[in-house]
Amino acid sequence: MIEVNGLTKRYGGTTAVDDLTFTVRPGRVTGFLGPNGAGKSTTLRMILGLNAPTGGSVTVDGQPFRGRPRGLRHVGALLDAADVHGGRSAAAHLAVLARSNAIPRERVAQVLREVGLAEAGRRRIAGFSLGMKQRLGIAGALLGDPPVLLFDEPLNGLDPEGVRWVRGLFRQLAGEGRTVLVSSHMMREMENTADHLVVIGRGALIADQSLAEFAGRGARPSVTVRTPEPDALTALLTAQGAAVRPDGEGALAVTGLTGPRIAELAFERRLLLTELTPRGLSLERAFMELTADHADHLAGDPR
Repeated sequence: MIEVNGLTKRYGGTTAVDDLTFTVRPGRVTGFLGPNGAGKSTTLRMILGLNAPTGGSVTVDGQPFRGRPRGLRHVGALLDAADVHGGRSAAAHLAVLARSNAIPRERVAQVLREVGLAEAGRRRIAGFSLGMKQRLGIAGALLGDPPVLLFDEPLNGLDPEGVRWVRGLFRQLAGEGRTVLVSSHMMREMENTADHLVVIGRGALIADQSLAEFAGRGARPSVTVRTPEPDALTALLTAQGAAVRPDGEGALAVTGLTGPRIAELAFERRLLLTELTPRGLSLERAFMELTADHADHLAGDPR
């Protein structure tokens, strides 16, 4: 497990991480979410011992990670896919990591095949796309076959096939009983991948709960409706206790009534419906609502 207890990091008068406490457990994918500047990357760096906390503590399997002499055998991490020596080949980069962590050399070829870079192993990293660098970073994280894995924005630059592959990889690693912590801004992918969420804002904990529980804290499920007579339908549904608001491009978002009930009411009044689409609980909607007061940069914010 990763155990974070009262973790705090200050830079002068700025508090980047504020008394943060949470546990990342094995056997599930934990999404680590928060607006820009929330303190996610700083927290990940403190887990790995790259930044020293101002207060509190963080342990991996009961002890600070910095105290482990062969770190890649215990924790694999991808923090910045671009933070590699461009003059080296992919195989040479991984070989250095393997040697410094007493990992058998044959693991280099194995992980290159696993991430889809077997044919690019001898190429210089400077010629890699961002997506290829992400794959190489994931290969480095897997190199020591560790029980704990950390990924910071691992989907950036990946094409749709790469995104699908990473999603399956994370589920596989968790299914093997490993501890998997993924920081990402891609809510749709987190919705399809994560089992549990740790959400922070301005360095403080906002939520530590299952994906379903967090999504349920946001707006109620709604129904998207389109009709040639929006005013008449709005009046009808409002009279039945529903809340109706414009939802872009002529659509209406209705909460408080189910899709079948909306269809029944419209039929009784002979109102044509051209769309009736239920919208379930959404991670993105819940995230935007629950972190709005914790974001430092909001487009259109009058401040």
